[in-house]
Amino acid sequence: MKSKPSFLGLLQYSAIAGGVIVVAILAGPTRAHKDPVTPAQLKVYQEVFMEEVRKGDLLFHGDTATAEAMGVADDLSKTGMACAMCHPMASDTHPQSFPKFQAQMAKFATLRDMINWCIEKPNQGVKIDPESDAMKALEAYITWSNGGSVLQPGKF
Repeated sequence: MKSKPSFLGLLQYSAIAGGVIVVAILAGPTRAHKDPVTPAQLKVYQEVFMEEVRKGDLLFHGDTATAEAMGVADDLSKTGMACAMCHPMASDTHPQSFPKFQAQMAKFATLRDMINWCIEKPNQGVKIDPESDAMKALEAYITWSNGGSVLQPGKF
């Protein structure tokens, strides 16, 4: 058996029946990101995120101008209700628990699926595109609003 070092760690070459099998043994933990995020980059990321949270907050609380600007004014509700009427300050939305089996839908669902279910069923609206800016803003607001929430299974 012959071994050679490489950037991955130690590679071992074994000749078996005329072929070569390569086994990589990592010498240490791998890094998910090449470079750490700088404070300036983090500031930009946070500003962009908070702008989406702001738009989502307005949509969640029924701001018609924001809904019109995002192209969903006729979709979110036919009942005149906003998300916040059932979920004040995005309470009881538990974004940290998704994806999960959702009893109302009788299927495994994502947060986006649940948002659309609420739009379509109780609010009698039209589902919005899961990849739309409006959906991303709603998801950002709901996630931000529940930051620091502790999930307690069985106590939703």
